Amino acid sequence: MKGFTLVEIAIVLAILALLLGGMLVPISAQIDQQKIMETEKSIELAKEALTGFAMVKGYLPCPAVSATDGNEDRSSGNCNKRVGFLPWVTLASPRQDAWGHLFRYSVSPAFSMATPTFSFSSSADITIWTRNAAGVLARLSNDNGIAAVVLSHGKDGYGGTSISGAALVSPPAANVDETANAVNANLFVSRTQVTDPTTSGGAFDDIVDWISPFTLFDRMVAAGRLP
Repeated sequence: MKGFTLVEIAIVLAILALLLGGMLVPISAQIDQQKIMETEKSIELAKEALTGFAMVKGYLPCPAVSATDGNEDRSSGNCNKRVGFLPWVTLASPRQDAWGHLFRYSVSPAFSMATPTFSFSSSADITIWTRNAAGVLARLSNDNGIAAVVLSHGKDGYGGTSISGAALVSPPAANVDETANAVNANLFVSRTQVTDPTTSGGAFDDIVDWISPFTLFDRMVAAGRLP
């Protein structure tokens, strides 16, 4: 009984490589999807923490002091900044996404002032944009209709910061929408995730969520913080 020839062994190894390669792609996709779901859940928890904070204090917290200090950056009742990192210590909430990148947070100044606290007449100043079917920027929210935004810079981390405080790689020039999310204070983009760099606005894997004033007002009324 003769053994396998080198050619036969090579063919078997090639077949095994193809089979393993075909299995790894779906597994990788499943892992990515799991991390997206974990990040979305963490952002939802952060939003609940933000709303709960407002129900107790009467205003939304300021961004964190720094990448390593998760207390809100506030003095004399006002915020020292309006965009930065989610104040995870103040909120006792998750501080990072599933890829180990700090959550970015922006809050409309009228909703973070401690004196006076916000009311039904307070004006938000954040707008959320998206891309329509033609790839053109279009408003996803009303102009200046958002009180606060929490976002993850996604798997690529472009424009983000690690939990150690290290700045990650800036978005490529073609990633216009991810650049907007990394540098803007009151204009953010939320759209379908795509890896094709030739897509309008560039490749995109940010996960963006927000709190509308109406949601805050409803919860504040229910808590007796607003008449």
